[in-house]
Amino acid sequence: MTDHTVKSFHEELEALSTCIAQMGGLTEAQLAGAMESVARRDTELAERTVREDRRVDDLEAEIEQRAIRLIALRQPMASDLREAISSIKISIDLERIGDLAKNIAKRAMVIQNDFDIPVRLIQGISRMGRLAQGQLKQVLDAYANRDATTAMEVWRDDEEIDEMYNSVFRELLTYMMEDPRTIGACTHLMFVAKNIERIGDHATNVAETVRYLVTGETTDDERPKGDITSSTAVRSAS
Repeated sequence: MTDHTVKSFHEELEALSTCIAQMGGLTEAQLAGAMESVARRDTELAERTVREDRRVDDLEAEIEQRAIRLIALRQPMASDLREAISSIKISIDLERIGDLAKNIAKRAMVIQNDFDIPVRLIQGISRMGRLAQGQLKQVLDAYANRDATTAMEVWRDDEEIDEMYNSVFRELLTYMMEDPRTIGACTHLMFVAKNIERIGDHATNVAETVRYLVTGETTDDERPKGDITSSTAVRSAS
């Protein structure tokens, strides 16, 4: 392989990493916008957040095309192959996070005029959102630094989002049972909370991919999960 070919190959790998960084930045901004639109009942920000999802989708398609072309033409081995595969896997998770952020923004548009929602419910949702934002930033930093240790910290911390989701879920159920007039708004907030919980799951997926990228090893341990809302709903119904 000539020096020119080697340089060109590494430039293609760097371009993939750059695209992931750009996509990650857009996704972080989209999630931040979605959470702020819920907290402030800001319809304009929510609409802008929904529109931004197209840019995230476009980047996912670009990353997939670049990675497939690199694998087909360069036939990379070992760590270079993991770079290409990981870029596809991470872009898929980031695209899903973007979709979930878009869904949150859409819920914000629905509840914008419902000022009977207790402030502490919105505050609980906001705290959960900040935790998810922190995990997303941390795992993207882990990818940028090829830091498997930090990535696995995100993996282990996912249970914290689950526990917060359980708390918000129970509180919303309580409000709906005590005052049926809140059922509509609280249902939308439940979907917001669930979307945030799913964002945490996708951040965990990225953490597993970063570990694979750096070490070549998959994560076989069972994920620490704390979502008990299914059983909570059953008990409440009975």
